[in-house]
Amino acid sequence: MTVLIFLASLLGAMAIGMPIAIALLACGVALMLWLGVFDAQIVAQNLVGGADNYTLMAVPFFILAGELMNAGGLSRRIIGLAAALLGHRRGGLGYVAVAASVVMASISGSAVADTAALAAILVPMMRASGYRLDRACGLIAAGGVIAPVIPPSIGFVVFGVAAGVSITRLFIAGIVPGLLMAAALLVAWRIVARDEPVARAERASWGEIGRAFLDSLWALALPVVILGGMKAGAFTPTEAAVVAAVYAFLVGLLVYRELKLEHIRPALLGAIHTSAAVMFLVGAAMVSAWLITIADIPGEVARAFGGLAQQPILLMAAMMLLVFVVGTALDFIPTVLILTPVLMPLVKSAGIDPVYFGVLFIMNNAIGLLTPPVGTVLNVVCAVANISMDRVVRGVMPFLIAQTVVLALLVLFPALVTAPARFFYGR
Repeated sequence: MTVLIFLASLLGAMAIGMPIAIALLACGVALMLWLGVFDAQIVAQNLVGGADNYTLMAVPFFILAGELMNAGGLSRRIIGLAAALLGHRRGGLGYVAVAASVVMASISGSAVADTAALAAILVPMMRASGYRLDRACGLIAAGGVIAPVIPPSIGFVVFGVAAGVSITRLFIAGIVPGLLMAAALLVAWRIVARDEPVARAERASWGEIGRAFLDSLWALALPVVILGGMKAGAFTPTEAAVVAAVYAFLVGLLVYRELKLEHIRPALLGAIHTSAAVMFLVGAAMVSAWLITIADIPGEVARAFGGLAQQPILLMAAMMLLVFVVGTALDFIPTVLILTPVLMPLVKSAGIDPVYFGVLFIMNNAIGLLTPPVGTVLNVVCAVANISMDRVVRGVMPFLIAQTVVLALLVLFPALVTAPARFFYGR
């Protein structure tokens, strides 16, 4: 009955149009009333305490780094290098989109920011070159959702805080799965792009490639600084976020000289608005998380899964299916915050590596950004490209299937995540 109260209050609040954060608070209050432990002071303490976390300071700085990266010309230079290397192939701009997605993901960690930047630059180029617009937009959207998996990832920061898992280890463990997602997109694009009625662009000369590489070198150095610094112990994930923001600011202002004073205020406001929404969500989710623990909802969920606790692969498959279904109706951060306190006790009791679970959990939620009716990344592409949602949904299907296949392979073969992660962080 407690689970029913939890779901009915949460979904009911969302159904009448409440924002997700307010719905989470309403859900927490409903559980309090049901359990007979209502106390407004506890609600306030958990709301403030949830957001009062040093590690969460990484979120606004990574968001700001993404805003400054786009305004300062870093994104455009990354795409320019990818175009010089791959633009001459059949369907070359598709390969450019995937390659640029990987590099940009290793800088900003935000699917929405990366997708918006990629779509703004590549959609006009692909439209002018004669690519099918729905397919091009679908590929760009699918490339954008690599960002929450390849470090630095805002999703890993939020999950790490909510689950008490090392964020540095999550970052390192996400590298190979993120690259596998990109490889799946390349294969899918190679298959579907065979009938693209576009002529091949001329191959760039070695001189043009060299100039593009030198022009983008400062942008390419940022992920090396972030990951290298964390792996060497020079700074924490929070400090890495600050380094990323300062680096993007200085490069855009002093090196590329595209970041003007009039760009700084919109970048700061964009980061503030997004960060405020995320922090409020985190605080509200901590109220629900506390009540979820008090009400023993994880225990009820564990009993519902029954004997699967003795079959880790089947249990992971069942949890991933649950996350996938929930991800079609909820956005990325709310899904992470709602399901983490419910599923983590089950993960620990089954002996599943929390880092491995976290990587697949975030990957699954990232894929959820491509699934209607919510599909946040799809909405971003629709707005930038001025294309209808139904066309983008048709265009994204081959790439959505490809990334879901990668997720299934990682469920069946955990060593694809755990072995590289242990190699990089030592055990």
